[in-house]
Amino acid sequence: MKKCECCGNPYDKAFEIHIGGTVHVFDSFQCAIQTLAPRCAHCKVPIIGQGMEARGQYFCCAHCARMAGVTELADRADDGGAAHP
Repeated sequence: MKKCECCGNPYDKAFEIHIGGTVHVFDSFQCAIQTLAPRCAHCKVPIIGQGMEARGQYFCCAHCARMAGVTELADRADDGGAAHP
């Protein structure tokens, strides 16, 4: 049985993730995310979705980017609030 590198649980259904020439072993996606997901440069939350990148840093949202002094990112395009079919 392989042991999860995050929590140490030995598990017969552990899985491997191969990234950049390294191999990681986890017993759950939760442990994989906790260990491998990039962290927001401002609030430190794990970025599970696409996130945002600016000036070599990752952010979970435009608000956090603004708090870090990055003003060119936006959560959505300015459409005046109009709904589009």
